[in-house]
Amino acid sequence: MGELLDLVLPRTCGGCGRAGTGWCADCAGALSGPPIRIRPRADPGVPCWALAAYRGAPRAAVLAVKEHCRWDLTKPLGVALARGLDHLRDTARPLILIPAPTRRSAARLRGGDPVARSAIVAASWLPGCRPVRMLRMRPGVRDSVGLGRSDRQHNLHGRIMVATTRPPGVLFPANAEVVLVDDVLTTGVTMRESVRALADAEVTVRAVLVTCVA
Repeated sequence: MGELLDLVLPRTCGGCGRAGTGWCADCAGALSGPPIRIRPRADPGVPCWALAAYRGAPRAAVLAVKEHCRWDLTKPLGVALARGLDHLRDTARPLILIPAPTRRSAARLRGGDPVARSAIVAASWLPGCRPVRMLRMRPGVRDSVGLGRSDRQHNLHGRIMVATTRPPGVLFPANAEVVLVDDVLTTGVTMRESVRALADAEVTVRAVLVTCVA
């Protein structure tokens, strides 16, 4: 069946376009190294890490998921995220992954939330880890593409909220490590506002990990 599907809908690598595979070993290698410490212009107040720069295969894969609905790529992106988290985590403590929020209109157009899907994959590879979707954007947030730092700050200020009334102690253990995850970090405004919203809900974020840093 796989060979028949390849004849009808030939698979191409989401990173380099190579025929015959959805994600080649070379492109996987671009996301296989240890996380890189980054310091966003808008400091969220917690350590921030990235798997790669926003170029080459990692950039192509992120865009393929967002713009061309290549949902098959959320699996290798999630596996790469799991490897990065394994470098950073304290294995003696439970790990909670909180996906960065996305605009509802964008999620509808894409047929889902790629960051949340990658977080689910990552959690499935890590013992004692689970994703918790608890952040959302209020109405009125614009697409951030093309916005400068000040415009991004104005666009998101006070517009990320915790979308649950359950206390953190019910959602996850008190000793859990909480990590925010996203696909691309540009200025850090989304992460800063997310950390702020979670802090208001008495959730302490240990770190931020993104697939790419622009």
